[in-house]
Amino acid sequence: MTVTAVEAPERPAHRDPNVLRWLGAYTASMVGDSIYFMALAWAAARTGSASGTGLVLAAGSIPRALLMLGGGVLADRLGPRRVVIGSDAARAVLVLGLAATLVLTAPTVGVLVAVALLFGAVDALFLPAVGALPPRISPPGQLARIQGLRGLAARGASIVGAPLGGVAVATGGPVLAFATAGALFALSLPLLLGLRIRPLPEPVKHGGTVADGHEERTATEERPTVTEEKPTARQDLVDGLRYIRRHPLLGPLMIVIGLSELGFVGPLNLGLILLSEQRGWGAAGMGWIVAGFASGAAGAALLIAVRGRVPRAGLVMCLTVLVGATGIAAVAQIPSVPLAAATAAVVGLFIGLAGALCGALVQTVADPAYLGRVTSVSTLFTYALIPLSYPATGAAIALWGTGPVYAVSAAVCAAGGAVGLTFTALRRAELPR
Repeated sequence: MTVTAVEAPERPAHRDPNVLRWLGAYTASMVGDSIYFMALAWAAARTGSASGTGLVLAAGSIPRALLMLGGGVLADRLGPRRVVIGSDAARAVLVLGLAATLVLTAPTVGVLVAVALLFGAVDALFLPAVGALPPRISPPGQLARIQGLRGLAARGASIVGAPLGGVAVATGGPVLAFATAGALFALSLPLLLGLRIRPLPEPVKHGGTVADGHEERTATEERPTVTEEKPTARQDLVDGLRYIRRHPLLGPLMIVIGLSELGFVGPLNLGLILLSEQRGWGAAGMGWIVAGFASGAAGAALLIAVRGRVPRAGLVMCLTVLVGATGIAAVAQIPSVPLAAATAAVVGLFIGLAGALCGALVQTVADPAYLGRVTSVSTLFTYALIPLSYPATGAAIALWGTGPVYAVSAAVCAAGGAVGLTFTALRRAELPR
């Protein structure tokens, strides 16, 4: 009698100790980030120079923008776990060293700018690598859940990190806050060292062919033979960008990410501050609106974490971007804080769902050998290039007011979803079962 082997069912991500170790390390790092930025802002303010404070807070974005793509190359060449461990270790040493320095002397603009530049450089290595880790620690069917868990961790870190940083600054000044942030970066290290790394899977197969972004090969063919001469980092970068451009899904996904982030991040961050000032809502009103958005985004992350899969993921992602963009335009027209907070929650729910689905699609369709470079391109939009639009957003609001600027931003965000719908492969994209 023939016995057919039955493949064991996948363990859900939220019950997988390997995933939970990664999630714990990621959460500790994100909380540490929040506390570090809070402490940096307070330390910069204590220098007594308004222009110096602005310089300190802006300094970290420069190396992040310049080095992000190189961070993706490094993650693919060395392996994402090594890069994440090295990044968190470097951040722990840097921030704890700054705390020790501030015990002996008052902060100066020069010292804080130097720390911000170094921290931004390390961030440029950390962000692509941490995004490339999930396929190395979990089977493909759980990657959507991991994106949901990651979203919950990010929202939770924002909720916990800022108040914790404020308490640390109030209790022991920037020294205690920097020390707390450094300890959290160090806490992530044993968790990361305990990760079990899976071997790289083969590229995703579609109908008997393997889509590698360059051309479709039959499933029986092997990957190209590796020559003895190792490619340079520049060749790896060019190869990664070419891979994204030629891939039937990744190219369209990067367009959606770029347009939707450009239309969304400005109104949420700088635009919301100016809108609250114009309406007389104050910091408390702005806080309620931000909390509404965060609660909606957390709800979307929880939905993905529990369900693990949404049918017609590509189509749903594009449609939720369109709905969320409508909400962005509406926020600037609402006269009361409660209604604006409720609208922000709806925006957070739909944009958060779109972001989680987009991240899950990127994770599942990209060849893991390229995932560091793919992640570096997607995070380059969010963490490096989009913040450079803040001066333009502020100038536009000063000239035309919040209503027109929010409407234009919503149109740009909606363009991301609309462009995504024009790509048949993206409309029909599905997450693994």
